[in-house]
Amino acid sequence: MDAQADTPLSRDAAALRGRFGPIGPLAARKVLDHIDDYGRRFIALSPFLVVASADAAGNVDASPRGDAPGFVAVVDSRTLLIPDRRGNNRIDTFLNLLEKPGLGLIFLVPGIDETFRVNGTAAMTQDAALLEPLRAQGKVPVAGLVVRVREAFFHCGKAMIRSRLWDPAGQVARDTFPSLGRILSDQTAAADVAEAEATIADAYRTRLY
Repeated sequence: MDAQADTPLSRDAAALRGRFGPIGPLAARKVLDHIDDYGRRFIALSPFLVVASADAAGNVDASPRGDAPGFVAVVDSRTLLIPDRRGNNRIDTFLNLLEKPGLGLIFLVPGIDETFRVNGTAAMTQDAALLEPLRAQGKVPVAGLVVRVREAFFHCGKAMIRSRLWDPAGQVARDTFPSLGRILSDQTAAADVAEAEATIADAYRTRLY
């Protein structure tokens, strides 16, 4: 059966709100327009976040970012700076921001069920003076994201609790799922499995920074 996503209810904000009920007082008032001390402390602990962006046609992309805890700099209460470490050069986020500046972030901290969300606008920077403090493993990032904060708030831990994401007992043994080399070899036919595995292993070993 095909999912029926586009219904009159889904296009009527008031009707949709009525279906789900009112927002609780804590949720309604928790959204700040800046990064407060709690947000700063959470970001300083966070080694991982997800960046969401969209192009002018509304095509959405979500991309992971990760490094040592605190790798994202809080420049001031309304500005974040995210270093762009070496990747696969798809630059999906940067390309989207050329068309639409809107950006959404979700920060995660291992062991803490709650997450921290930031919404705002962003642009790429290659300002060496800004990027120098974000040096890692002796290398300065060639680019970064300057994020202007519009909303910042903590999200409750229900999703983490349900998913048991931080529970070691819930971890999947790596050999229960094919390797990335196997997957890309099968999906792209651009290399055999051994070649793909060697390329990925070399990237993980020598091109993290």
